[in-house]
Amino acid sequence: MISYETSQNMISLLGLGDVRSERIFLTQALGRILAEDIVADGDYPSHPTSAMDGYAILHSDQEAYESLEILGDNPAGADEVGGVMSGACIKTFTGSLMPKGADTLIPIENVRVEGSVIIIEKPVSNGFAVRPVGESYREGEVLIAKGTKLGFAQIGVLAGINRVMVSVAQRPRVAIIATGSEILDIGEVARHAGQIRSSNSYTLQALADQLGAESVQMGIVGDDKAAIMERFEEAIHSCDIVVSTGGVSVGDYDFVKHIVPKLGAEVIFKGVNIKPGQHVMVAQRGSKFIVSLPGFAYSSTVTFILYAAPLIARMLGVENPYDVIEATLKVPFAKRSNKSEFTACNLTFEEGRYWVDFEGKKTGSSAILTNLLGNAGLMICGEEDGDLEAGTLVRVIKL
Repeated sequence: MISYETSQNMISLLGLGDVRSERIFLTQALGRILAEDIVADGDYPSHPTSAMDGYAILHSDQEAYESLEILGDNPAGADEVGGVMSGACIKTFTGSLMPKGADTLIPIENVRVEGSVIIIEKPVSNGFAVRPVGESYREGEVLIAKGTKLGFAQIGVLAGINRVMVSVAQRPRVAIIATGSEILDIGEVARHAGQIRSSNSYTLQALADQLGAESVQMGIVGDDKAAIMERFEEAIHSCDIVVSTGGVSVGDYDFVKHIVPKLGAEVIFKGVNIKPGQHVMVAQRGSKFIVSLPGFAYSSTVTFILYAAPLIARMLGVENPYDVIEATLKVPFAKRSNKSEFTACNLTFEEGRYWVDFEGKKTGSSAILTNLLGNAGLMICGEEDGDLEAGTLVRVIKL
C-alpha cells in the first residue's frame, strides 16, 4: 500500500483540464464558485457623498461665523446639486452628493435652527460624515477573487456594480452508487436481519452537494458483476466523477475492484496505508474519474473527504475543499495502528486557539457514523506517530 502523502500527491497531479464555466443570472448565483476575478470599473463612490442627515458646510466656517444661512435642501437622488459659499450651508441627506465647495457635513443633532439659519452647538472635524471618492473601492481593484464561493456579501457587491450575470464554475456531476446485496434503501421494508440501510448514498450526496457539485443518485446494485458493470458504465457516460461504496476489499463478493479496470479505466492507485479506508481505489477513464470507497459508513465518509472532495474542488477551481488547522490535544491519545489515522474528534475554539478532545466518541469498527455528529473534525496522525500526550499540537481537518 502507498502512503497517505503519496496518494494525495497523486491526486493533485491528475490532469483535470481547465475549469469549465457558465454565465448565470445573479439571482441564481448564491453558493456558486466564481470563475472570474471581479474588478471594479470605477471608483465608488465616484463623488463625495453624505453619510448622514445634516448640513453641508465649509469646515472653517464653524469658527468664522456665529450662524450659517440655509440656502436650500439637497435630497438624495437630486438631479441638480447646488454649491456652498462661505457663510452658508445646504441641508443634505444621507446618500446625497455633497454640494460643491462643502467639505464637511454637520449632523442635524449638532445644530439649532432659527428661521433661515443654523447655529452650530457642537462643532465637528474636517470631512466629518463625508464619504470620500473611492471609499468602498477604487477603479481596477479586485473586489472578489476567482474561486470564491458566492455568499450574501458577494451577491450584494455584484449587484452594486450592476452585474446582471456572472461567470461561475460549472458544477461537476457526481454519480453515487452503493453496491452490496445486503444494502436496503431508505423507505424499503427489511425482509430479514441481514439487511442494512444505505446511509452511505445520502451521506456522500450531502457532502458532494455541500462542496458545490451536482450529485446524481444511481441507486443500489447487488453483488452481480454484470449489473455492477452496467451501472458503472451508465454513470461514467453521464457524470464527471463516479463514487461507489463497497466491493473493494478482499472478500469473495467484492467485485468492484475487478470491474473498474475492465471498464477501460486506469487504476491510479488501489490501497493506501490509512485507517479507516485502506482499500480505497481511484481510477481514471479519459476525463472521467472513479473513486471506489469501502462500504462501512464512517470509512466511506472519511475516504470521500480525502479523495473525492479534492477532485470536486479542483473541478470548481477551489484549492482546498476543507481547511486543515492546528489544534491542541486536551487529553492523551492512543494510536491504534502504524497507518495514517483519521480520528473523529470534538473541535472547540477557546482562549484564542483550537482544542481537541474525544468525549462521547465511540471506539470500534469503521461503521460508527454518529462519531461525526456535533462540532466534529478529523484528527490526522501520521504513520510515524505514536501515542500522543495532552498538550500536543495536532492537525485537524475542519468539517
